[in-house]
Amino acid sequence: MIDLFTRHPESVGETYLEHMGVASSFGFRMIFAGFDCLGHALLPFLFVKTGSAAITELHDRMMTNRHNQTDGVHSAVAAGSD
Repeated sequence: MIDLFTRHPESVGETYLEHMGVASSFGFRMIFAGFDCLGHALLPFLFVKTGSAAITELHDRMMTNRHNQTDGVHSAVAAGSD
């Protein structure tokens, strides 16, 4: 049963609590950006670039984190091959 809570976080190099924090920060960012997009739908002169900026920010954060994990794995593999 514990494996259900830890398998995915471990696969991305995080503990359960670390993953909860990262996923929550992404979720809240998306919720607030969603509200901004709804505001933009009603008043098109507001929040003109907020939605696309949020998507870009979240994508960059995810890719940076993914690259850091990949770099760590490559470093560990390289260190073990000596």
